[in-house]
Amino acid sequence: MAIRIGDEAPDFTAETTQGTVRFHEWIGDQWAILFSHPKDFTPVCTTELGYMAKLKPEFDKRNTKIIGLSIDPVTNHANWAKDIEETQGSAVNYPMIGDADLNVAKLYDMIHPNASGANPRTANDNATIRAVFLIGPDKKVKATFTYPMSAGRNFDEVLRLLDALQLNAKHAVATPVNWKPGDDVIIPTSVSDEDAKKKYPDGFKTLKPYLRTVAQPK
Repeated sequence: MAIRIGDEAPDFTAETTQGTVRFHEWIGDQWAILFSHPKDFTPVCTTELGYMAKLKPEFDKRNTKIIGLSIDPVTNHANWAKDIEETQGSAVNYPMIGDADLNVAKLYDMIHPNASGANPRTANDNATIRAVFLIGPDKKVKATFTYPMSAGRNFDEVLRLLDALQLNAKHAVATPVNWKPGDDVIIPTSVSDEDAKKKYPDGFKTLKPYLRTVAQPK
């Protein structure tokens, strides 16, 4: 089954570099980002894991946990983590799931359901396992995307997307193209002009009846 926005994120229990994780319990009342990798000791993913370690304080500020996944045993992750720290200048400071049996990958529809966890296996065998899932405190999937092996993911964009999702959750507003925190936001069409005037007494701009913008709520 494909995982779609609005679906409940599948729960699972898995071994990680920080012990056993029961996913929903681990999320608790926070937000979470699950991002996956096709194999340990792969070049693009090495850069990604290091960058996420640098960004972790920003996710902490946003009440958001991050957890990685690689289709190799947890015992391999420790050696890879040394390479990541050496080459990227940041030690991995979040749990990394070991998914050698592909249980989580299949649960999240990141690989063909008949794929085998048998080795030897190359990164190409798992090329689809470069996904990101943004999950809310209600355990619902809020956003997801998948990248090819050759292109590094933009985790600054993940952070920006998280800001937009949290703003929507708190204030029920939408964000326009290339929005950044502090920019004007969009009043949804489900809100009437009358209600918008009550909600935004300082006023808002009407570009079209369906396109109204207002300063970002505090």
